[in-house]
Amino acid sequence: MLELLKKLVGDKKEYKQQMARVEMLPEDYKFVFEKIQKYMWNFAAGEGYDMLKIHYELIDLFEVGAAEGKQVLEITGEDVAAFCDELLRNAKTYTENWREKLNSDIMKKLGKENDSK
Repeated sequence: MLELLKKLVGDKKEYKQQMARVEMLPEDYKFVFEKIQKYMWNFAAGEGYDMLKIHYELIDLFEVGAAEGKQVLEITGEDVAAFCDELLRNAKTYTENWREKLNSDIMKKLGKENDSK
């Protein structure tokens, strides 16, 4: 229990440090990051550690882009949702769970459990 508590405190401290980095970004970067973050949390599965890793990497990317004087949409492209979907490609998401459950339920009902594997 003590180890879990230490981990939670450490994770919370790291998250606050990362969000402090976001606050240092130019306003347009900060706005886009916050919108992306809100969008992506809709898909988070489990404890969300995959999502945090993606967000921290996005902060790195945004810091570099801002330092190079790029506009935020030069980083994300104008289809920011597609950019997010690409970031989510390797993350564990609820939609992945929903797809698996849908297929599993159908295969069980139709007696094809082994055929789907």
